[in-house]
Amino acid sequence: MTTDGYMELDPQSLEFFQNLFNAIPSPIFIVDSDVVIQYMNRAASEAFRGDLEGFYRKRGGDALNCINSTRSPEGCGHATECRDCVIRNSVYEALSGRKAYRKKTAMTVLRNGKRNDIQLLVTASPFQDGDRVYSLLILEDISELLQLRSLLPICAWCRKVRNDDNYWQNIEEYFRSNLDIDFTHGICSECYSKQMQELNEEKGH
Repeated sequence: MTTDGYMELDPQSLEFFQNLFNAIPSPIFIVDSDVVIQYMNRAASEAFRGDLEGFYRKRGGDALNCINSTRSPEGCGHATECRDCVIRNSVYEALSGRKAYRKKTAMTVLRNGKRNDIQLLVTASPFQDGDRVYSLLILEDISELLQLRSLLPICAWCRKVRNDDNYWQNIEEYFRSNLDIDFTHGICSECYSKQMQELNEEKGH
């Protein structure tokens, strides 16, 4: 640990630590009680389009460009809206209760000058390093999953799905473009029986 209270590892331990965290596919940050980022893995960097130098020792909201962090000159944690921040409160509860917290929340971030609303599954879990306690903070973007849980406008006749651009897509195309899911096709027993009955009736004629 450094004299200013930040984590410090010897080179061999640091290399192992980095390789371990970068192997985890979920976006993970290590933060202190003020949600100051001590470390982040590669998945976090890719998910939030940042880098360690840009995020290191910044509060989470400042590093991720949370729109609420711009509402106060002091940044993340000081705006009125920050009192209800699920990320900040989850870290606080995890460190206070010494147990993991897992909650959903919505977050508005600024990317290239534009507002971007994302739905997050927040997990905060405490761990100790010497005499200081940190939190593992996992931020998973579940926007697509929540979109699927909402009602999809689907045609009652042809089964096409209306997308956000008000364009009707084949349902296979919709899932492929939004969730990178491909379909294989089969036939259920009920439809098989119905089709066979119709074929036999046609042959009978």
